[in-house]
Amino acid sequence: MPLARAVARGEVDRGVAICGSGVGACIAANKVPGVRACLIHECFSAHQGVEDDDMNVICLGGHVVGNAVAWELVRTFLQARFSGAERHRRRLAKVASLERREAES
Repeated sequence: MPLARAVARGEVDRGVAICGSGVGACIAANKVPGVRACLIHECFSAHQGVEDDDMNVICLGGHVVGNAVAWELVRTFLQARFSGAERHRRRLAKVASLERREAES
């Protein structure tokens, strides 16, 4: 997935992936180390995913979410900032460790 690779390489800070349900886009994006993609349908998760988990790709279902809601979700996602709280940094370190172990096997 070119978008996920661009996010992982730091060419872009965040990405928006859309497919029919959003599920396939999310699965594919999460196969790229360094990408933290989530399927989002409501605003709380759109900002909380960034604030707590440093989500860097939002996945939307084009057949599931209407245009107005999609714009609101993307705007919320892009305006959110990672909190940097210690517990959240520890969580991200665990995810990075899992990615490294999988890459080594």
